[in-house]
Amino acid sequence: MKITSLSIRIIRRGAELWHAPRPVPADDHPYFDFPLVTIGTDEGIEGHAMEYCPLGQGRATAYGIKDIYSMELLGRNPLHHEAIWQRLRMKQRHLYNLTPSLWSTLDVALWDIKGKAAGQSIATLLGQYRDKVPLYATCPPQTIATPEEAAAAVRAKIAQGFAGVKLQLSGGAASDIPRLRAAREAAGPGYPLMLDSSAVLMFDGALKIGRELDELDYEWFEEPFPDAHVLQLKKLAAAIRTPVLAAETVSLFELPHYLLDGAVDLVRGDAHHKGGVTGLMKALGMCEMTGFGLEIHTAATPLHDIANLHCGCATRLSRFLESHHEMFRFGLKGDPLRVHPDGCQHVPTGPGLGVELDWDWIDGHTVEIVQ
Repeated sequence: MKITSLSIRIIRRGAELWHAPRPVPADDHPYFDFPLVTIGTDEGIEGHAMEYCPLGQGRATAYGIKDIYSMELLGRNPLHHEAIWQRLRMKQRHLYNLTPSLWSTLDVALWDIKGKAAGQSIATLLGQYRDKVPLYATCPPQTIATPEEAAAAVRAKIAQGFAGVKLQLSGGAASDIPRLRAAREAAGPGYPLMLDSSAVLMFDGALKIGRELDELDYEWFEEPFPDAHVLQLKKLAAAIRTPVLAAETVSLFELPHYLLDGAVDLVRGDAHHKGGVTGLMKALGMCEMTGFGLEIHTAATPLHDIANLHCGCATRLSRFLESHHEMFRFGLKGDPLRVHPDGCQHVPTGPGLGVELDWDWIDGHTVEIVQ
């Protein structure tokens, strides 16, 4: 089998859904352009994946993938994903203005081909450990601006059947602590709650919030500082009981230093940020061998989140998977990313990613094809 083509559709969604019930800010992007990548082969099997794009980078990403990586793929055997992965890794050495996440998408598409060729799901090819993973819902900041909104959001997510709720708050201790308290009061004792501060805090504010999280029994404190602030991460982890979850933006090859230096309690990773299915499974193996948990992070695109689900079902490390805003759930028949009545996401059993793309919907939202 040989790779014969690489094409990318740009799929557009209006930003109104993301910002609702508030209007789209005048200084923000009016739409999200999602690049849908398709790798074709001489045997007629196609692999699909989709890139991340909320900050206006969708079109540039589509052209970047096509211009930079076409020659690395065409004519190669898509089943030799490790050889291609290593080739792309070596090319990354001189791609100073890009991160490895750009070629993670290609790796996911290669695994989709591999599964379809074998007639097996990606989870099965990875040696499947389980067939479902508990799912928590993330409440982005524009939806929980007040304590009352935070409490209402938590109650709504519990009613929808999620196994936990994460709040994305970045207003600082004075603004965030009342919302954290309101969320706990709404959830009641024992229900899993998490906080993600999106790397905006200074140490004193993070310490105040962390001590509050200890009292409120939150599951983890995610990304209080930029991942590069290793000393602050270590200080905070030593000062509070709540586990500090970090390393989302850390590359696969920098991750061992965070583990061996004790910079984190829990590791963040996903099939986008850590190098595709191949890279995420390497990160999971690294964490298991050093005694760390790895919590799989949403990739904010539907096909990458399906890839995350397959990887999550091939490991025992990740306690949860993440369900983010409905903005990132589209173009797939049967809503495979939904939460089931048991509070879990269930892995598709079909070959490859195991999902059926809704081509009518995709055609209706395609604004450009890069070939």
